[in-house]
Amino acid sequence: MSVARGFGLNLPDYPWNSLAPYRRTAQEHPDGVVDLSIGTPVDPTPLVIQDALAAAADAPGYPTTHGTPALREAVAAWFADRRGVPDLDPDAVMPTVGSKELVAWLPLLLGLGPGDVVVRPVVAYPTYDIGAQIAGAEAVAADSLDELEPSVRERVRMVWVNSPGNPTGIVRDAQSLKRLVDQARAQGAVVVSDECYAELGWGQWDPARGGEPVPSVLDPRVSGGDTSLLFSAYSLSKQSNLAGYRAAFLTGDPALMPSLINSRKHAGMIVPYPVQEAMRVALGDSAHVTAQKNLYRQRREALKPAVEAFGLTIEHSEAGLYLWATAGEDTWDTVERFARLGIVVGPGTFYGDAGHGYVRLSLTASDERMAAAVQRLSGAV
Repeated sequence: MSVARGFGLNLPDYPWNSLAPYRRTAQEHPDGVVDLSIGTPVDPTPLVIQDALAAAADAPGYPTTHGTPALREAVAAWFADRRGVPDLDPDAVMPTVGSKELVAWLPLLLGLGPGDVVVRPVVAYPTYDIGAQIAGAEAVAADSLDELEPSVRERVRMVWVNSPGNPTGIVRDAQSLKRLVDQARAQGAVVVSDECYAELGWGQWDPARGGEPVPSVLDPRVSGGDTSLLFSAYSLSKQSNLAGYRAAFLTGDPALMPSLINSRKHAGMIVPYPVQEAMRVALGDSAHVTAQKNLYRQRREALKPAVEAFGLTIEHSEAGLYLWATAGEDTWDTVERFARLGIVVGPGTFYGDAGHGYVRLSLTASDERMAAAVQRLSGAV
């Protein structure tokens, strides 16, 4: 039987596949592998959320694409309580099947296409580029529109912000966000801020230690109290260990939201009702968020000095679940050195040309595996 040709989106190979030989090396370690390459939560989903999911399990009817009124009101209340964004319109909220599908499909759902430019951070999660490619638009790496040539800048229709950033952990303050928003609005471009790590600030961005909360693009200091041409994307995967639930949401411009909802209705992009209920309960319970952040803080405080003792310099990393580090050598040489210790790390090359020479280490290993990594790194000095 012949294989049909000419089909498919012709997307690049999934980058994490290239880690396979280094995983095999790490797996040969007699004490087992420590995987710090992917930020997937490993701690239990809080029981309050599991109970909410179970209580909503009898769901024979179709859920709503727009989300239940109760969920949307919970999102608005969470923004007021945790993100400094009062008076958010619940009608301008929509749940999504995790945040990654949103990143991948949003340029297309916004109607972008050939000739349009999507700006993404210089060091960034690769799905921003994939989303532009799916829409047929052009992805351009820049942290400010001032970096673009006039012929490119005039074609910008959408700007991705990622603060706190993955993989760098960079946080953009309100003034920096406002400047970018003002630039984009001046030419009618949409700004979408991926804020999935906002509850995981460290140092000056850690309210529990005297810092300030990470600002949202919808913060009045940034938006001027007007959410037009602005969206905030958020996921509960990290703060609530809900990666397996695919629980996220988008909120922002009330004039653009109805079109997105309508398109997602046609495409069947709907969050299951039990997951919507789990999200609602999760957003109303801050105790489990604080407890989980304390676990990550402890792991970070153990791993950071061990990585530095191993000869790496940690840059930025002021928020999020990663350490962004360099040994001043080729990325893959660093990846191999870690693999020989039975530790798998994420290559910085996955995040754009500016990631060469860097690796990303996740804090999402269990306490036992993190202790093993610390011991191995300390013993290798």
